[in-house]
Parts: sequence; structure tokens; C-alpha cells
Amino acid sequence: MSGLRHPVRVLSLAVVLSVWVSASALAAGKPAPRPAPAQAASEQFVDGIAAIVDKEVITLAQVNAKAVQVRRQMEQQRIPVPEASVLRRQVLQQMINATLQDHEAKRVGIRVSDAQVDRAVQTIAQRNRITVDQLRNEIANSGLSWDDYRADLRSQIQDDILRQRFVEDRITISDSDVDAFLAMNAGQPMAAPPAAAPANEPAPAPAPTGPELVELAQILIEVPDYAAESVVQEKRKQAEAILRKLKSGADFAGVAAASSNGPQALEGGNMGIRPLHDWPDLFSQAIANTPAGGISGVVQSGRGFHILKVLRRGYAQRPAPKSAQSAPARPSQAPAPETAATRAPAPSGPMMVTQTHARHILIKTSKVVDDAKARAILEGLRTRIEHGESFAELAKRYSEDASAPQGGDLGWLNPGETVPAFEQAMNALQDGQVSEPVKSPFGWHLIQVEGRQTKNMEQEFRRMQARRELMQRRIGPAYEDWLDQLRAQAYIDNRLEKVAGGDR
Repeated sequence: MSGLRHPVRVLSLAVVLSVWVSASALAAGKPAPRPAPAQAASEQFVDGIAAIVDKEVITLAQVNAKAVQVRRQMEQQRIPVPEASVLRRQVLQQMINATLQDHEAKRVGIRVSDAQVDRAVQTIAQRNRITVDQLRNEIANSGLSWDDYRADLRSQIQDDILRQRFVEDRITISDSDVDAFLAMNAGQPMAAPPAAAPANEPAPAPAPTGPELVELAQILIEVPDYAAESVVQEKRKQAEAILRKLKSGADFAGVAAASSNGPQALEGGNMGIRPLHDWPDLFSQAIANTPAGGISGVVQSGRGFHILKVLRRGYAQRPAPKSAQSAPARPSQAPAPETAATRAPAPSGPMMVTQTHARHILIKTSKVVDDAKARAILEGLRTRIEHGESFAELAKRYSEDASAPQGGDLGWLNPGETVPAFEQAMNALQDGQVSEPVKSPFGWHLIQVEGRQTKNMEQEFRRMQARRELMQRRIGPAYEDWLDQLRAQAYIDNRLEKVAGGDR
């Protein structure tokens, strides 16, 4: 069942809250300034090519166009924009990561359909209480074309599918991990949402109804793997110099945008909001006594040197009234997934839940097996099942899931325990019925329902919530490790970095 967990991703609070920010604010962005003569000379030096990733070229024109878009977003979020050459290097690094993920998606046959993008658009419109036509108008007023907006959403959906397949599915959370988590949080609600006050009103004093929530930003000075001690000390001195600069009054978000090697650099380093105990132990210990607005010292990890800023901390409170949450969506934001900061508290008392006992056969897509071929394989298997062959025996022979040796048996499944596409198709089946081929982020499935039962799931629900919280704690480092693996396996010629003074 490991390939079917409902995805839980850590999303920065800046992204969650920016869903409610007016799209029209993006139109106020300014174009990037003309390059200085030295920069122009650099462009000529690299002959119009910013980077080569495997066999794909990223041009300076593409980087400059993306930098203009990023500049607008940073200005709208009031994040100080670094000088043009630094901004271009940060943007290029993001583009290299995106290209690597595109290549990986093509390698395994992941394709985001127009229907998936349409559903994302509808979700954004519904979440902001506007129609799709009104959303289109907001996008047009922002200066972004509708085609570019949909392309950005398509990319975000693809990245989410990649995370689910290659990152979340590889994280193992044992029963002893869950036991320890529940023991540490005995008597506390699992999580509750912090209310966002309207922009023109002060936030009410929070009532301590659950675990302490902390919103963090970071500046990461990355240290290469197997770096010599002299390189480690040089990076430490760089981090210490940045810390002195911050203590002298420099803007943290601006310094992060200009200097951080972290993936959130151009968001001012904002890593989002989580319960304090869900941050890595190294981080939670470093900011244990740091008030909101405070900055940690230099913290060393296996990735390098971190400087942390506590953006906000406090206890959960009831959600804000709906009237305070009705501003239009900011363009280029995909639907925000459920997180520890947005999930309702776990209820107490009996929880009667309908469970479904199901089997499945999974055919994964790849360069060799595309969507059409995977679907055709399952349609053939479904015909054989209709003619009397055993679903379980065919699952043992053909399924590419870990449940294959058990005849595709997934056991008793709770609501929310599988990805939405799988659950929706499963819920539509009667006992003993076999589905048509169903597409999910993991490939194509045939599903058979063995039976249903109603059960008190109070304890099981708390354990499921604990697994989600532990997943959130581990997903960030695991995702960065996966990106590191993609970079290590690829040919990358970053020419802007060479012009700036050498490879990192």
C-alpha cells in the first residue's frame, strides 16, 4: 500500500496565505534594469547560453524573462530584490532544478493532462469564491497570459506527482516512530489552523489550543559533499559574515534572496509553518528560546551552515471568519495542499468510519510503457477477469506494486488513505466489482472491492494523523536529497556561475 498514501507536503505559510492575495498586485512589477556594460560583456562571453542541462540549453533570454516575472512577485511580496546579476543566478538555479525534474518526468512517462490542469483552475477559483472567467480576468489584469498561467500550473502538478512517486513513497515511518510521537504529544490535539487576520486589522491574541506553531525562514550556505576542511571553514566564515550583517540591521529576506543556496531563497528563505516539534531537531533546538523576529546563530548540518529567523510563533486558534478569507487568488499559485498548519484538530471520542477492503493491479508508466499502453494492458486483464480468471492471480503476475505477492491485497483502507483518483474510483464500486483502468500519480490501476465495514477508528485516526505529521517533518530533507541525486547524475554546465567567478 506504500504507493497509495494520500500526499502530505510541507508548504510555506507564504504560499498558503498568498493564495488570498489580489492578483492585480502583480501588475505593479518593474522590468529588470538593462545590464551594465560588464554584464553585457558576460552575456557575449557565454554566447547567449546560460546553462546546458544534459542536452537541453537554457538561454540567457529565457533566464531574463523568468527574472522579470520573479522580480514582480518579489516586489509584490515586499521581498528586497537582489542586484540583477545575483537574481539571474538564483533564477537560473531554479530553472536548472525544474529542467532536471522535467527530464525525470519524461523518463518515467509522467504527463499532466489538460483535464488535470482544468481541475486545478476550478479548485483555485472555488477556493477564492470567484468563477473561472473572473479568475481569467484577474490573470489578464496582472499582465500574465492565460497560457503561461496554465503552463505554470501544469509544472506545479507535475512536480507534485514526482514528489509523491520518488520522495514520499520512499520515506519509511515505523510503528515505533508513531508510538514515540503519540507518547510525546499525549493529550494534545494533532494540529489546528492559525487564523490569518485581515491586512487592516491586528491579529487577535491566540488561545493555546494545541502544539506551538513556528514559522521559519533560513539562509543556507551549502557545503559540497566531501569538501576539504579548508572549504568547510571558508563556508563557515561566509555564514558568520552574513550573521554579522543581519545583526547590523540587514533585511533577512533580502539577504536570503541574494545569498542563500536553499530552494526557498527567492521567497525570502521562508520554509513555512509547522508545530515546533515537527521541525528537524537541529532547528527546533536552535530556536527553542528565540522570540518572533529573532535570529539564531550559525547552525551546522550535513548540508552546510544555516541561519534561521523565527517569523512567527504562537499557539493555534480558531480559523478566521470566511469574510476575512475572500480576496482573489494570486496568479501562479496551485491549490494549496493540506498541511499541519491548515488541518482541523483531531476530534475526540468515537469515530465511526466506513472501511473498504480492496485489491489492485498497478502498471507503471515509463518511456517504454506510455499511458495508452498501460491502459491497454489493464483493459486486457479486466476482460480476462470478466471471463473468470482470478483477480488475485493476475495481480501476482502483472502488478508492479509491493502488494503483488499478496494478490494485490491492500487490506482495509480508511477514507483519505489513498490518493484522490484511486479513492474516488474505489468508492464508486460495489462489492466484488472491478473498475475500469484508473490513472493516479503512480501509474494505472485496476481496482476490485472485496467488501466494506464500519469501525470505530478513533485510535487508528490518531495514528494516521501522527504518520502525516512525521511525513511532513521528513519530506523537506528527503526532497532536497532527491534533487541532489538528480544533479549528481546529470551533466550541468552553469555558465553564469563560471562568469561570476567559478563553480560552487
